[in-house]
Amino acid sequence: MTNNDPISDFTRRSMAVDGVEKTVYVAGDGPAVVVLPEMPGISPDVLRLARWVRDAGFTVHVPSLFGTDGAFPTVEGGSEVVRRACVSAEFRAFAGGGTSPVTAWLRGLARQAHAACGGPGVGAIGLCFTGNFALTMALEPAVIAPVVNHPSLPLDDPGGLELDAADARAVRDRLARDGLTVLAYRFEGDRWCTGRRFAAYRALLGDSFDGRVLPDTAANPAPPPFFAELVGTPHGVVTAHLVDETGHPTVRARDEILAFLAERLRPETA
Repeated sequence: MTNNDPISDFTRRSMAVDGVEKTVYVAGDGPAVVVLPEMPGISPDVLRLARWVRDAGFTVHVPSLFGTDGAFPTVEGGSEVVRRACVSAEFRAFAGGGTSPVTAWLRGLARQAHAACGGPGVGAIGLCFTGNFALTMALEPAVIAPVVNHPSLPLDDPGGLELDAADARAVRDRLARDGLTVLAYRFEGDRWCTGRRFAAYRALLGDSFDGRVLPDTAANPAPPPFFAELVGTPHGVVTAHLVDETGHPTVRARDEILAFLAERLRPETA
């Protein structure tokens, strides 16, 4: 995919949480799943994933948090988005910053989506810069199926988690209390989401953390320029580095995510 995506098959909504409005793209029917963007925004690859979630029987919600919606990830444009996000008050990109404030807004989005769509709860898929946001969203009782893909924050601490101590304890306790599992993916050699980070998740969450690692050889060798030149490592398991071929390891990862969502959100069909 080398062109911008017009996002014409989604409904563009302005949704407010605590007086703060953001654009959210919505499509599909069934229980709600929030698909978060990855750097540098709601790219064609992120939208491809959102459509797969939609077509699997869910109402997908894609909030616009940074970047140009639908834009193909270029080096120049992506670099500017990263720079702005790293200094934004909504995000905590570096160690010591704690939990990103935008996650409170995302929990509100999950509440609204659950009220509108029904079902046993809401799924949340985080990607890259927003990877850990899906876990933090589990502080909202409606979120029962968190998926953490290649979480990259904090950018300057390979073994760190983008959580303050109180939120870390609260997430751990909520998962244990309600018998929830967080499903997570990374490539083995990903320098933005290292084995040390997955080890930190395991230390915090124990058996509630299901971290899965794909070999670097499974990554798409020709991702968009932002990923090829700036990310510079296998990274987006189900987005930029996915190889859309039947039986491919990245496609199997996608199917595992869809099955996880179905098991939690549509148990009668799983």
